[in-house]
Amino acid sequence: MILIWPQDEVEIKTYEVKKSKQEIKIDGKGSDPLWAQAGLLTDFQLPWRDEIAQPTTFRAIWTDSSLFILYQAIDHDIVAPGPALDKRGVLPSDRVEIFFKVKNEMDPYYCLELDPRARVLDYKSHYYRQTDFEWSWPSGHLTVMANTSEEGYTVEAKISLQSLRELEVINPDNTIDAGLFRGDFIRTGASTSIVKWISWIRPDSDKPDFHIPSAFGKLTLVDQKIP
Repeated sequence: MILIWPQDEVEIKTYEVKKSKQEIKIDGKGSDPLWAQAGLLTDFQLPWRDEIAQPTTFRAIWTDSSLFILYQAIDHDIVAPGPALDKRGVLPSDRVEIFFKVKNEMDPYYCLELDPRARVLDYKSHYYRQTDFEWSWPSGHLTVMANTSEEGYTVEAKISLQSLRELEVINPDNTIDAGLFRGDFIRTGASTSIVKWISWIRPDSDKPDFHIPSAFGKLTLVDQKIP
């Protein structure tokens, strides 16, 4: 079933990113106790399907030097084929994603697609879908770890604030225009699958598309300290 909605019903959402004095120790499992003090975002949906999405949660914390993000995805049938070092192998895989606008525009915007094996599909794009897959996040400024279990998978990322500033992702008001997404692949045969697209925001599109302005919300870097 395809769902269609008018322009004025597009939601604008924000998520407050609390600040920590300490760096989070990422292990791909989200086991650092500091994560319990981050805001828990559970508001993910299937915008283009009349059904309930498999649960996805998102947390973020920032420090003086880094932005940390944590995705936890319930998934009882993880699909992640291909070689371990294959960047393009993320495309047919279950994954979580975060996109970043630059100066509230999409000229350019930057994308990180992260799969259960900690593979990273990082690329730069210009509206509309003028994508450069040869681009990579600045070396040494991104760390990704992941873990799988019977319940699903967890992905943690540490992104340096230096890289976010140099890419002009952080706005003057200390906000980040970000899209939070998930591709949930469902096996339909030994070598075939379909994908259900999950999003924090319900984009203004009658077909699956995260590469449009209405797919983005705002992450606000607040000074509220985590002890």
